[in-house]
Amino acid sequence: MLYYSIAGNPKNPPLLLLHGFLGSHADFSQILPLLSAHFYCITPDLPGHGSTNTALGHYTFVRTAQALVDLLDYLNISKTHALGYSMGGRIALYLTCEFCDRTEKVILESASPGLKTAAERNCRRQQDDLTALSLLKTPLPEFLEQWYNNPLFANLKRHPDIYAAMLQRRLSNRPTEAARALCGLSLGRQPSLWNKLALFKSPLLIVVGELDQKFVAIGKEMFETCRKHQPQTTLLVFEQCGHNLHLVAPNAYANAVVRYLKTGRSLS
Repeated sequence: MLYYSIAGNPKNPPLLLLHGFLGSHADFSQILPLLSAHFYCITPDLPGHGSTNTALGHYTFVRTAQALVDLLDYLNISKTHALGYSMGGRIALYLTCEFCDRTEKVILESASPGLKTAAERNCRRQQDDLTALSLLKTPLPEFLEQWYNNPLFANLKRHPDIYAAMLQRRLSNRPTEAARALCGLSLGRQPSLWNKLALFKSPLLIVVGELDQKFVAIGKEMFETCRKHQPQTTLLVFEQCGHNLHLVAPNAYANAVVRYLKTGRSLS
């Protein structure tokens, strides 16, 4: 079973929080105090991450979604809100599409429904497989330096204290496990969920940072796709923020989450 941490009163509505690649449940430590005052927060370590020990064949979207359902069953939770960041957002979306009776409102932070064409997915698979090989062959501190040189994280690096704390957490990763997760949960191995998004029933909050132009564009397209049949679909763009909103703007982010889950509206 997935390792997990819990916070908050079990009598409150449950909220499942899913971290990104190289992360763990600890990545949500800055927003948990506020969220756990309103919700029963479940923060698992996804396959290949943190304290979760995963069988080799479990590094897939199908197995990961089932592992999350098994965790909810173990905790006697029939239905939960779901929040996911980046890779965790993709998994939250897949979980909702495949197990729509288990989720209520969904919050996606800097996340994508997937690549639309087989050619794009094949290219991304090859790219991620090469990155996974680098992760296995390169000392972890050196790999992390290379990984976070990606322009996607430029805004995060402008917050040196936050970046340093995050980097310290990343040093606890097990390269073999992380490499398996990168391959198995690659965007290139994720089924495109764009068609399913057009039929998405759950209220959806899409959160992006204005400096993260790639995900602003994805977020806008998701918003236009969903709002036609789900009026509670909301797009929230944080000013002067990039990809890692829960880290660089934790209070504003947590307040937006609380308000949306309670009222169906964002802070905008």
